[in-house]
Amino acid sequence: MFGERLVADFREVKQRFDPDRVLNPGKIVDAPKMDDRSLFRYRPDYRVGELNTKLDWSAYPGAGAGFQGAVEMCNNNGACRKLEGGVMCPSYRATRNEKDVTRGRANTLRLAISGQLGPDALSSDEMMETLKLCVSCKACRHECPVGVDMAKMKIEVLAARVASHGLTLRDRMVGYLPRYAGLASRFAPLANLRNRSPLLRKLFERFAGISARRALPAFRSDVFAPSADAVGPEAGREVVLFADTFNRIYERENLDAALRVLAAGGYRVHLPKPSSGGRPLCCGRTFLSAGLVDQARAELDRLVAAFAPFAARGVPIVGLEPSCLLTLRDELASLRKDDDAKAVGAHALTFEELLMREAEAGRLQLPLGAVADKALVHGHCHQKSFGAFKPVEQVLRLVPGLKVETIESSCCGMAGAFGYGAETYDASIEMAELSLLPAVRGADPATLVVADGTSCRHQIQDGAQREALHVARVLAMSLDRAKTHSTTPVAKEPSHG
Repeated sequence: MFGERLVADFREVKQRFDPDRVLNPGKIVDAPKMDDRSLFRYRPDYRVGELNTKLDWSAYPGAGAGFQGAVEMCNNNGACRKLEGGVMCPSYRATRNEKDVTRGRANTLRLAISGQLGPDALSSDEMMETLKLCVSCKACRHECPVGVDMAKMKIEVLAARVASHGLTLRDRMVGYLPRYAGLASRFAPLANLRNRSPLLRKLFERFAGISARRALPAFRSDVFAPSADAVGPEAGREVVLFADTFNRIYERENLDAALRVLAAGGYRVHLPKPSSGGRPLCCGRTFLSAGLVDQARAELDRLVAAFAPFAARGVPIVGLEPSCLLTLRDELASLRKDDDAKAVGAHALTFEELLMREAEAGRLQLPLGAVADKALVHGHCHQKSFGAFKPVEQVLRLVPGLKVETIESSCCGMAGAFGYGAETYDASIEMAELSLLPAVRGADPATLVVADGTSCRHQIQDGAQREALHVARVLAMSLDRAKTHSTTPVAKEPSHG
């Protein structure tokens, strides 16, 4: 377009003002060859050696039974760097640092598995630093144009880390929670002593890496432990209620409310117990967050054995905690490929998904009354990633007179144990302050604040001093109100206007 003479002039200007070629070298003039592979990310000598992996990556090609292909799915399009809309990527929105975005992590993983960062790079301190702020929100799995699944990759890296470096005290405390929760509940006042003692808070921060600025969820002696195997009318439509560890030991009110709502709707609610007896069922979520894949598989084996007979009959498996219930639709498939596991995953529904499916089929009969004028709703990251958040809004609109407003938020920042870490506490608060906490603080005191995630509710309580309710509790409140006010039963989904 300019001709050789003007291009030569451009070159001379650049050489005079930038003799060391540090300002945009190779741009305008002296551009590199477009077909020179030595300049590409995948150079001629690019190789990935064999890797020992824990999860199933067979949907992808390459080393590590497909782990290489999953990592290389990142094509650097940069969609993860967005700052508004959706969820991806919460840590980048807080830090604006390339290493804290999905693309930066994927590139680091690619360099690590191809030997460009030295031996044992996958389990190195530097790799853990790269993944430190990843909250495993799974938004990249859904919002990335090529579906980079960084949350799943992080589990693989954590497993490699455990294999080479062992577990930290905090990892043990978090990962093994389902194993000791029963004992801690029996001695709840003693187990909760740390929250009341500034000295113990400091000791926990020093030796376990748990921030002294956080109160840990309080154990309680009255855990959810129903004696009956089923409740509700015997002739009612069957459902299975998955009593996850978090709601069972910390917030049984949510499970009690769900039982009341389902029974009021005419459902026969099964509460399966482990076929071999012992402690209650668990999805293994805490073990996965610590890289303990084998232990997570053992938990899921117990769960599948208890739930598979119901799934074989087409009975829905309903859960309240999104991260736990959706483990059955996600990680379970990466750990087991048998028909029982597939059936359990196929029948796993969130509480709201079940209710909306029944409402749309004209089978939902709940006598509901007005409870408030407005509800402010925060969606759990996994709900958004798996398309399970819209039913939350729809179910809340079943409550007469309730205006539903959704907070346009990314991750709440708590993300399981992430928000409790001494080294990640500040980042956790930064994520919450982007939109969630300001919206909650600005809400009228009479407005209901709704969040299905255990971590989300704790973050809201810590950061805004407002109680957030699970949808099940809102519906139970609505049932109570209907008892004192004559209300027409809700039998179908309302308009979304």
